[in-house]
Order: sequence, then structure tokens, then C-alpha cells
Amino acid sequence: MRARRVIVAASVAALAALSLAACGRSAPSVAAYVGDTTYSVDRVDTIFAEAQASYEKNARVAFEQQNGPSASPSPDELRFKGTRQDMLNLLVALDLAKRVVAEKKIPVQERFKAAELGQNLQVPGSEYAKLAADWFNHFAALQAGLPPAELTDDERAAIYDALVKAGIASAGWPVEQQRQQFAAPEIAPQVSAVVALSSAFKEEVKREDVTVNPRYSSLEIPALFQVPNQGTAVYDLPYLDLASSTVTEVSTPEASPSSPNPDAEGTAS
Repeated sequence: MRARRVIVAASVAALAALSLAACGRSAPSVAAYVGDTTYSVDRVDTIFAEAQASYEKNARVAFEQQNGPSASPSPDELRFKGTRQDMLNLLVALDLAKRVVAEKKIPVQERFKAAELGQNLQVPGSEYAKLAADWFNHFAALQAGLPPAELTDDERAAIYDALVKAGIASAGWPVEQQRQQFAAPEIAPQVSAVVALSSAFKEEVKREDVTVNPRYSSLEIPALFQVPNQGTAVYDLPYLDLASSTVTEVSTPEASPSSPNPDAEGTAS
């Protein structure tokens, strides 16, 4: 979820470079493979289009209420801030999360509700809102249910870079400052939980042979971070990076933005 809206609590996984050249796993119509499950490009586009339509309708009503019925919002004011990449991120992350909680028997509670989150994200009634709520419920469960982990400097740097990109942390921290800041009592538990979640996802990625159409630059986990004295914010941390992957027989990358699948079993169209 690239829209950096304030929502709720902490965040997630490290980098893994995988190949899309595996036999039979390079169809241009497929956005991603997770084990025997496929997520189609059409599905990603459909989720994004519905979210855009919901956002535009919501934004237009709000603009007219504030400026009068004859006022016209600009195209930018009607443009949903999420992307197709964000939709795929949610689909795959939720799939992997459900596999992990099932394997480790971690209970999932409904802390986030689709209706409330849809209003927060200005996409009420959309599948995107439902997927986001389901994902954050699993995210919270995994953070609470996985044993905490120790950080390496590389893992700390990956989380720090993601926080900087999201505008949550200031750029320019050297390694020592990263260590100091991440050791703070209000930050350390969040980061430790993120590393644990990262490790679980990395194992699942390898086990399920996750592969992605190169039109999507990477896979990232929509992550929540409790900012001391400021509330909570969302950021994205990559856990599958296609930059060093070998890719063949797949459609060319697209320049446009992207954005979230629930109980996908078998083929997800």
C-alpha cells in the first residue's frame, strides 16, 4: 500500500532474488505464482480498477461538499494513490501469511474491519479494502505469534531504508545510529517482530517457489510501524526483488502504478 496513510502498528521482510525461468511459470497472463496457485494480471487489474472507481466517487463527493456542486476536482485529486503493484503485494503476502499461520497454528483475530479500513483509505466497499483488512489481521497475528528474532546490520538497514522511503525516518543515519535508534524500548520489539516475520516469509517463498511477472518490480509487504508520539504509519519492505533475477518469456514491464488475494486455493483468476 504505497499510500502512506496513518493506520496502525509495525512491519516486515528481507530481500530474496528468485528466477521466473522455472518450467511453465512464465505465462504473460500470470502476475505471480505461489505454489500451485496463480494470480492473474486480469485479477490485479480488476482489483485496482474497482479501488480507483471507489476512490474517485468518494473524492468527488467530498470535493463537491466542500466546494459546491458546480466545482470540479482535478484529475490528480481523483486519482487513487495505490498501484497495481500494491494489489499484487497484498494478494501474495496474504497467501503466504495464511500458509504460515496454518502451519504454525497461530490464531488470527479481527482487529481490522474492511468497512472501517475502506473509509480510512477512501475506497469503501472495494475488494482492496477487504484484502487490506484481512492482510493486516494476519500481519498482527504473525507479529504476536512468531518468536522474536535478533537483527543483523543488513536486516536493520533494509528496514531503515524502507522507513526512509516512506518518510517515517530521516535519511543519512550511519550504522551506529541505526543500531542506537532501533534499540529504543518503543522500537526494538517492533523491529524484532519484523525480522521474525521476514524469516518466515523467506522460508515460505523458497518452499512455495514464488515467482513474479517482471512487469511488477518486486514484492513488498505492506507493513505497520508505531511512530513514537505520532501514531502509526504504513510502509513497504521488499522481500522478493526481481532486479537480479533471470526472467524469460514474460511480457515487458509497464510504467504505470499498481496495488491486493484472500483464501486462494488452486488458480486465482
